[in-house]
Amino acid sequence: MRTITPISSLLLMLLPAVAFAQEGAPLPRTPAPDGAMVYFVSPADGERVTSPVTIRFGLRGMGVAPAGVQSPNTGHHHLLIDVDTLPPDSLPLPATEQVRHFGLGQTEAEIALEPGEHTLQLVLGDALHIPHQPPVRSEKITITVVAP
Repeated sequence: MRTITPISSLLLMLLPAVAFAQEGAPLPRTPAPDGAMVYFVSPADGERVTSPVTIRFGLRGMGVAPAGVQSPNTGHHHLLIDVDTLPPDSLPLPATEQVRHFGLGQTEAEIALEPGEHTLQLVLGDALHIPHQPPVRSEKITITVVAP
């Protein structure tokens, strides 16, 4: 008997999004309720921290659900690190060193950052990692990582 791994399951869920993108049609966007907001519980804007940095995500007006779970008014966190230009809201957020996915529904993370100034921003993604409509995005904050 074959079992489907979590990664295989996620790939199967992404197939419809890939089909939409290949046809040139816009991807479906999940609505966000009025007043929904994502924010940093910590660190604070302008804070001096040491690495690894514990980052706590806050969310108001919506719930957190793992990637792949389609439930109204839910999503999962994505952390943008030192991103100057936001990825398109109409496509799944890329998974890179600068765009970290928290698809298990995590609400905090420990991130290793080099000493120096860094910008951080949160974006809530739907079951397929696509920002909601309208996007639920935090303000961009700046932190400074100092040597211990």
